[in-house]
Amino acid sequence: MKTILIVDDEKYIRELYTQELIDEGYRVETAATGKEALEKVAQEPPDLIVMDIKMPGMDGIEAINQILGRNANIPIILNTAYPSYKDSFMAWSADEYVIKSSDLTELKTKIRQLLDKAKKSK
Repeated sequence: MKTILIVDDEKYIRELYTQELIDEGYRVETAATGKEALEKVAQEPPDLIVMDIKMPGMDGIEAINQILGRNANIPIILNTAYPSYKDSFMAWSADEYVIKSSDLTELKTKIRQLLDKAKKSK
């Protein structure tokens, strides 16, 4: 079973994504901050990370750079309510960029695609 780490400072987003992804057959871990995400990745690297950008303390971009500095093989999806970040070169280190929505179809599709791609490259 593939493990997905959801990193978002909004509790209801973490809960919604957790339930939706468990229903899809994934094991889900959550983190409320970039720092907590770094700790979880160090303990047990997930198969994929869904990362919010705007969080208190360490933002998602900084967390991604630190995670990729330690383990460049973890696929990361930036998941944010701010479409303006998509054109920022700082966001280019992520594998995918998905705008937050109550419809998780696009997010689930990107997760499947990235996990399939990772599986084929092993």
